[in-house]
Order: sequence, then C-alpha cells, then structure tokens
Amino acid sequence: MLAMSVPEPRKPIEPVERPVPEPGRGEVRIRVHACGVCHSDHFVTEGLWPGLRYPRITGHEVAGVVDAVGEHVVRLAVGDRVGVGWHGGHDGTCAACLRGQFIHCERAEITGLTRDGGQAEFMLAPEVAVARIPDGIELAEAAPLLCAGVTTFNALRRSDARAGDLVAVQGLGGLGHLGVQYARAMGFETVAIARGEEKAALARELGAHHYVDSQREDPAARLQQLGGARAVLATAPAAAAIAPLVGGLGVEGTLLIVAAPFEPMPVGAIDLIARDRRIQGWSSGTAADSADAMAFAQRAGVRAWIERFPLRDAQAAFEHMMSGRARFRAVLEVVPQRLP
Repeated sequence: MLAMSVPEPRKPIEPVERPVPEPGRGEVRIRVHACGVCHSDHFVTEGLWPGLRYPRITGHEVAGVVDAVGEHVVRLAVGDRVGVGWHGGHDGTCAACLRGQFIHCERAEITGLTRDGGQAEFMLAPEVAVARIPDGIELAEAAPLLCAGVTTFNALRRSDARAGDLVAVQGLGGLGHLGVQYARAMGFETVAIARGEEKAALARELGAHHYVDSQREDPAARLQQLGGARAVLATAPAAAAIAPLVGGLGVEGTLLIVAAPFEPMPVGAIDLIARDRRIQGWSSGTAADSADAMAFAQRAGVRAWIERFPLRDAQAAFEHMMSGRARFRAVLEVVPQRLP
C-alpha cells in the first residue's frame, strides 16, 4: 500500500510502500477514503511528543470503510462506513477507564502518534476506537468531525451553558468555524471573535448572531455589553488573545480552552474570584463522542469546510494548514467519493 510517512523529526513527509496490515484480535482494517490534516500533526513532524517512534504514519481524522475484521470484533462488519479520531484505544483497566473516562486512560493509544494513523491507503484500529459515520455525510467532510468537530462539540455540550445563553467562540479557523456552527445549532446566542472586519460576513454565514473584530474593539468589553458570556470557547492557539477573554465572562462563566498555545497565559486571580469564573481545558472524545458529534452535525446541518488534496500531497497539505491559509480544514483524499 501507499503510505505517507514521517521518517524522523523535522524531515518532510514522504511516500513509502508498506505491506497492507492484517487486523489482530479486536481490530478492524479500514480502507481509508479521507484523512484530515490537523495542527496537532506537528507533534509528530517536529518530534514534540514524548516517546515517539519513527518512522510514523500520522493522521487522526480518518474516514473510510471497514475492509477486514479480526477475531472478537462484534460491533462492526466489512462495508461499514467508519471513522477514527485522536483517541486510538484504551486498556479498560486503569483508574480512569474504570470510571468510564476512557479518553484519559493511563495507557491510551493515540492515532497517528503512538500507532500509525490515516495518511495511508489502509490502517488498523481497535474496534473500541471506531465510530460509525452516518449515511448522508460525505467521507471527506466527515474526517474533520473526528477531531475538530468532536472537540468543539464536546466542550460546548459539557459546559454549563444552556439554550439561550450567551456563548462566544474565539477564532474562525479549523476548530472555530465548527464551534460557531455547533454553538448556533445548540441554541446559544452565539458570538464569533476574530481579527479583521472582513470576517464579519463569514461569521454570520456560519451562524453567529454577533461578530467582534478584536483589532477594532475589546472583546471582553463587548461581551460584557451583551450581558457576559456563560462560556467562551478558545479555538485559536494564542495566549495573548485568549487570556483577556476571562474579563468577558459572566457570573460563574467558563473559559473553555481547546486550542494549545505553548506560552503561559497571564490571568489575574481577582478576575476569577470576583465572579466565580473558571478556566477549563477540554480534550477531544471517544468513539461514542465522535458518533454523537457526527449525528448532531447531520441533523443540524453543521458542515466542515474543507480543501481537498491527494494523498501524495500530504506535505503540501500540512504546510498549507500550518500557514493558516486553509479554509478551513485540509483533507487528504485517498479514495475520492461524492454522495449523489
């Protein structure tokens, strides 16, 4: 099979030929149709994740069709349309798993990091990490919902915000454009925060009720004018842009961080104490969460906006994504598919 491999840190992704893998006990083999390119892929390309082994096939936004099943696979069958995200499996025995918190398994597998991912014609995945993709969603458009989609969906639905509450989404990139759509579909009064007045029309097309140009006005002050946000979803990894948003939260409001800036965020303790505010990080989700995110997206009309690249152009797609020019997710098409 053709696979796109990272040979070692800071080396370009390169095409290689690998044997088609055979599924083991509890595994399925997926004929990959599409694989999204995520900012987190740079953990592999730059060697930033502890204990990485090379060469490594990256990619954790995988959509395809079950091609073969191993022993003791009971839920999936050949021909099923499926997807795999960041969560690549759990042991089921650690303290987190025994509490049902599989995403926090002490020995969790991560697709495209601790095991080979979806930038290949075929990949293996544990059945427990695989979600069914609803009919009616094109596989290339489903791929980003396995990471960017489930992450923003989960953070919003697990927040304290309820329909009618003011919710802001910072950033209109790969995560943010889905976050705005999910927030609107969940019934929130939705505010989009980004840089530049030219993004106002885009924000409203995505469903935002309000747009705040952070270059022209103070987002926190604007949120307070609107009554104070019950939640702010931070999707653009810039500490200097995220930290001041605490001031835009209402009483008991929460700053939900799904982006990952590497620099520290300066936040004043009084800003938290004065109104019982919180800052919370949020990870992605399990296969069950991904299934929920896709089912909700299908019912509510939430769609990933994508740019398509052939599998062999994985390096070009990665560079395009890292440059910030992608609108809004770059997706590698391994087997092009269009729904009728």
